[in-house]
Amino acid sequence: MKTIFEKSKDLDGICLVDDILSDNLESCLPESCLRKDLIGLPSLSELDVMRHYKELGDKNFCIEKGFYPLGSCTMKYNPKVSEYLASLEGFSSLHPLQSDEDSQGALELMYKLQEALKYITGMDAMTLQPAAGAHGELTGMMIVKKYFEVKGEFNRRKVIIPDNAHGTNPASAKMCGFDIIEVKSDSKGQVDLEALKALIDEDVAAIMMTNPNTLGLFEENVLEISKLMHANGSLLYYDGANFNAIMGWTNPALMGFDIVHLNLHKTFATPHGGGGPGAGPVGVVDKLKDFLPVPTIEFDGKIYYRNYDIKHSIGKVKSFYGNFSVLIKAYVYILMMGTNLKLASADAVLNANYLKEKLKNKYELPYDFPCMHEFVISAEKQLKQGVSTLNIAKRLMDYNCHPPTIYFPLIVHEAMMIEPTESESKEVLDNFINVMLKIADEIDNDLQIVLDAPISTPVKKVDETQAARHPNLIYKE
Repeated sequence: MKTIFEKSKDLDGICLVDDILSDNLESCLPESCLRKDLIGLPSLSELDVMRHYKELGDKNFCIEKGFYPLGSCTMKYNPKVSEYLASLEGFSSLHPLQSDEDSQGALELMYKLQEALKYITGMDAMTLQPAAGAHGELTGMMIVKKYFEVKGEFNRRKVIIPDNAHGTNPASAKMCGFDIIEVKSDSKGQVDLEALKALIDEDVAAIMMTNPNTLGLFEENVLEISKLMHANGSLLYYDGANFNAIMGWTNPALMGFDIVHLNLHKTFATPHGGGGPGAGPVGVVDKLKDFLPVPTIEFDGKIYYRNYDIKHSIGKVKSFYGNFSVLIKAYVYILMMGTNLKLASADAVLNANYLKEKLKNKYELPYDFPCMHEFVISAEKQLKQGVSTLNIAKRLMDYNCHPPTIYFPLIVHEAMMIEPTESESKEVLDNFINVMLKIADEIDNDLQIVLDAPISTPVKKVDETQAARHPNLIYKE
């Protein structure tokens, strides 16, 4: 009689074909794997279960509930029409293994999205495969590595990264085997040109920059940096996490960048947070197009098709062709906005500067310059009174405001990075200003209430360190 699997030292049972045919499924499992006791799950009606999960859902904070000024993440409103269009049967039921001939609608959408993103960024070629911004960074650095390998410049092992960069920048470069070289910021919060010049040598492959940077400041010397890097034979990588500040006003190509990633789940209003899904398309200048992942989406004038014939491709970086539903939503957003993308950036910059000016007298502003889409203030003064940035973040939750990004960038002590986006009205911004000023007054006059926060939330004070390291995910009756 034939066995499905042979008995081994780890298994004390043998599953026989006859056992399966006779529905004797228990015999297909080793004795050690059979449950002896009841699971202990509660006995509940469907209605009870529905109410339980609805109550849990109501406790979650989201953009539909309140202000979400999460710096460097651009938590803008996501139009619901995008969700509807992404759910159309022709998109949602399309199998990724169907032929190009049977997938013309999806391929046309992706091709036109590529063309739109090329126009917006100034790049010459684009891939939509990467599933997130950090994944786009990794893809970009893989392209950098392959580019220099093909050129035979194996000495190019260094990547320069500013001290205020997103943490994914050094991580992505390091995963590709590069050595990370940090360049300091100057008194204006920008890349220190003289410090950069001292770091540039024949071993430098690239510099990774965000512009505007994580302080919300535009890198005024970006063209000079571009000239220095290109004169050295190095490449420039653009971290597009903060692209929401400059859409339609300038682009990475005009600044001299060779590679750029975009966060469609930030700049182009697809849902962001909760672990995904995301999309981090990567664009490159002409000399790097032969290194893009396969396949690219092409159009020969008659048919859209997936092109696998790319000379120096780094290979696939994602199954099939990325997170297709996210690509649909981003394309819908671009079609709806059109040239108003430029106005979205203008409003985001205006909103950030409005908040900055209203808050800088109560909180420290380490870099007091006009900002772009976000700005960083410090609770250094409040810390001297016994209240940390974390305490202020928790108190914000009592006022139905999601805390901003805190303790980043690292070059600002007790940092709060605030990004209002273009979606919010003046009434919402004024409410946030009043809440922040009220918290500052509470610290002056009623310190304990801030230290005890949050008070009104379903879950009160928790030990964040233990919660992250030892999460309790087990159901208990």
